[in-house]
Amino acid sequence: MTQSVDDAMRGFNPVLPLAVALSGGADSVALLVACAQKWPEQVVALHINHGLQAAADSFEAHCRALCLQLNVPLRVQQVDAGKQPGQSPEDAARQARYRAFRALALVDTTQPTIRSIAIAQHADDQVETILLALSRGAGLAGLSAMPAHWQREGVDYYRPFLTVAGADLRAWLALRGIPFVEDPTNHDARFTRNQIRATVTPALQTAFAHYRDTFARSAAHAAQAQQLLEEVAVGDLYSIGRDGDGAPRIKALQALSRARQANVLRHWLRSVHAAVPTAAQLTELLDQVSACTTRGHRIHIKVGSGFVQRNIDCLTWYNP
Repeated sequence: MTQSVDDAMRGFNPVLPLAVALSGGADSVALLVACAQKWPEQVVALHINHGLQAAADSFEAHCRALCLQLNVPLRVQQVDAGKQPGQSPEDAARQARYRAFRALALVDTTQPTIRSIAIAQHADDQVETILLALSRGAGLAGLSAMPAHWQREGVDYYRPFLTVAGADLRAWLALRGIPFVEDPTNHDARFTRNQIRATVTPALQTAFAHYRDTFARSAAHAAQAQQLLEEVAVGDLYSIGRDGDGAPRIKALQALSRARQANVLRHWLRSVHAAVPTAAQLTELLDQVSACTTRGHRIHIKVGSGFVQRNIDCLTWYNP
């Protein structure tokens, strides 16, 4: 399943014009160069300056020099990646990036609207994502890891290098004499991904030479199973939901198996209220639904930034 850079690019055919997320690191530089070669004058680079480290300005300067050399337009935006209470710094930075990507894609109204954005995560990043999901006890959604293509707010996002090993990207750049910057945080042992990169994946390489392929295959199986669960949840919510707002009716919910109750409640909370329950919160909610056999039974459980409560014969969620 792992491929060369050239093979991956042959299979990558987004709607043009295309924007490439450019950090200045090896992976994004390889992606920009490959895309600019394949689609001359159809590619724009997007650089997000998080301002989180001293080297941020030098990253931006490198991106400007590279884009000038490649004759690729560069759009730059500085973002505030400050985290909210209960949010990890990584998630805060990721959310800020996607907001900035969409804003930068739409910034030049004199040109055709950019609807495709490519991001340079590769096969090793995918393995690290799966290992992190396993370490956190993630379900199928987490074990599905990163999709190669998805949509967000009307923009198509692509990861064309998910089947390319990180070392192959660097070798591809070295062969062409193309420079890139090294993020100093890549060797900071305080970050779990760096610990995995330094100790776990070398051990996997020794024990299982084709681990990138087998991990990718497992992630694909998980993604397929997760898609099936989503389809079941959509049908279940339609059948048990209250007319008008789709709030789950408690008696109809109780008629489902506990596994399907968990599946449809996760779907309802995430899709309708953008709330993701922890395993403990979902277990407590399921227990309360099971015990809800009298008119006076009260349900009031913290989920995400709000609460699930009983409202007559239905469950509702509110954010106080």
